[in-house]
Amino acid sequence: MTLKKGLATDHILEVRDISLSFKGVKAISSLSFSVRRGEICALIGPNGAGKSSLLNVLNGVYRPDSGEVVFDGSSFHRIRPLDAARRGIGRTFQNNALFQQMSVIDNIIAGLSRHSHTMFIEQALGLPRARREAMAFTEHAESILEFLELQPQRDMPVGTLAYGLQKRVELGRALISAPALLLLDEPMAGMNAEEKQEMSRFISDVNRDLGTTVVLIEHDIGVVMGLSSHVVVLDYGRKVGDGTPAEVQANPEVIEAYLGAAH
Repeated sequence: MTLKKGLATDHILEVRDISLSFKGVKAISSLSFSVRRGEICALIGPNGAGKSSLLNVLNGVYRPDSGEVVFDGSSFHRIRPLDAARRGIGRTFQNNALFQQMSVIDNIIAGLSRHSHTMFIEQALGLPRARREAMAFTEHAESILEFLELQPQRDMPVGTLAYGLQKRVELGRALISAPALLLLDEPMAGMNAEEKQEMSRFISDVNRDLGTTVVLIEHDIGVVMGLSSHVVVLDYGRKVGDGTPAEVQANPEVIEAYLGAAH
């Protein structure tokens, strides 16, 4: 990881000329855009446009061929996922990565595993520092349960929950580490209209009440236009639109590449 400290700006995230390829096939081509602190930015575009690949660059899963990312004033060409999490970048994935047999609260507490300061032997022996940390983690998880209205499901195995509730648990697991930037990879995929409306409300609450900047991938244009203040449109790895929802909707290149096809 190479980090360079810069001056703080009102942009929490800057993507600067990022390119990424797999075996010579371009997934992202010279992509640049900025995300202001405290906004909800949606990434839209057809399947294969490079959206998930971009999120994987931002949280360190992929290393770009060129370009750099500036997060909270520090620039990097590559950051490891553990370092990204510790610096304040949270992430959910297209497919639930939950522990199906574990309870809801234990799944949420698992989001703090990278932030533990106690050793396994301390936890195994129940030493005082480990007990204090476990109590603090549980208390924090309880507040997340309350925020996401998951108290009734607290002790239920995640695998027994409806799909929409499982996605909410995954959101809670990402939130428990209090990220400054939350990356949501299709948080409403597979949901019905009612579940989408509910998840949109929680994402809006996360942004407004917790002050978390959100970058999300979403295919439902109605959801995007109602939830986001900033939209970036990708098509075959290149940016074809960047602006407010109204500006993007009126962009002929966006209509041709994505919106027109959607309608």
